[in-house]
Formats: sequence, structure tokens, C-alpha cells
Amino acid sequence: MLRFVTTNQGKVREAREYLGETVEQLDFDYTEIQADDLVTVAAHGAREAYRHAQEPVLVDDAGLFVDAFDGFPGPYSAYVEDTVGVERVWRLTREEDDRSASFKTVLAYCDGEGFDASPEPVDHETRTEDGSRDERTGSGATRERRGQDQSAEERAAATTDDQVATGDLPVKIFEGYVPGEIVAPRGEGGFGYDPIFEHDGTTFAEMTPEEKNAVSHRGRALAKFGEWYRER
Repeated sequence: MLRFVTTNQGKVREAREYLGETVEQLDFDYTEIQADDLVTVAAHGAREAYRHAQEPVLVDDAGLFVDAFDGFPGPYSAYVEDTVGVERVWRLTREEDDRSASFKTVLAYCDGEGFDASPEPVDHETRTEDGSRDERTGSGATRERRGQDQSAEERAAATTDDQVATGDLPVKIFEGYVPGEIVAPRGEGGFGYDPIFEHDGTTFAEMTPEEKNAVSHRGRALAKFGEWYRER
């Protein structure tokens, strides 16, 4: 059984398209830390959810990255949607010459075990000198602590049973990306920024769920994860 940590039933349905009926929703309100990258937020949530559920969990964090705003709102997309609103994001963007944007998703998987080396990175939970947890990403903090420049494959291979036993919870990371453009709101489907995000001439809100799943950032991340998870 795989617990997808979300309050959004639409995300659960999308996950089942790729992973089958073994996916169950886990309605757990993990702490969404403030960070400048999606990996840090999702990995923290996966660790917290695993410690709560004590079974394999999958957490996703997604964001809309607007090129004219240097990638903003990015990891702060949910907050901006709640406070500013989707239509105001469009009104701000329409004044720009460049309206290009992208949706990105990070899936973070944790089951309390280590991971064999693979192309996908592993985020490590390191500890500071006083023993407190350091939730920075493995690609930065782990290299800094170990004092060496490691590839993603080397970092993954370095995960051992000893790390897990001492409280280090490695998290496997899968990313999905889809390019597009910010446009005036169109369509009645989807959720969030879907009405203002156009990909190949169609907004996500104008697509059927099947059409969106085939091209979406989350769908692409789920496809990568599903291929890996079947071997897991």
C-alpha cells in the first residue's frame, strides 16, 4: 500500500492512472516549511508523513514558475493563489513582453529504507553538530557535511542501513516539468492555475483529465516514479 499525502482527490485520481489502485489517500496536515525550492518542501513533508504513518508515503509539491518574475511564485504558488488570486497573476503577467512559464512538480517518496543508486537523486536528512536535524537538501547539505563533491548516483549509493537506524530518512526525488505560457483565463476544468496556463494552444482547464494527465508536470513525474516503483 502506498499513501499519497494530499487533501486533493483530483491528485489521487491522477496518481491511480499511473500507479493503480494500490494508492490510498492520506489526509495528513504535514508542516509546509518555507523554502526557495520544491525539493526541500516535499522532502520535509515526506519525512514527517512517514514518521506519522509508519508506511510508504508519497508527497508532492508543485509550483508555477513565471519567467518574467524570475520563477516567482514557484514554491510559494499555493500562498499566492490564496492571497493574490489566479486572475491577478494573469493581470500582472499580461503587462510583460515575455509570458512564458512552466509548471514543475517534485514527488518525494519515503519508506524508511535506503535506496540503490539510480539516476534520480536522493535527499538526505543530515544533522547539525548539536544533533538537531538539518532539513536542507542532500545535493547541498550532504556534500557540505561530507566535504566532497558527489554525483547523485554516489549520494544514493552512500545511503546505508546505519543512516536509517540513526534517524536519517532518505527521500527519493522525482521531478516533472512542462513548458507553457500565461494567458487570460479559459476553461472550466482543472484546479489552481490551470485556467491561465496554456500548453500547445490549450489551457490545462480546457483539457479533459485524461488529456491533462498525458502532458502535465505531475503526470510526467508520476510516470518516472511509477517505472521506478514497480521495480522497488
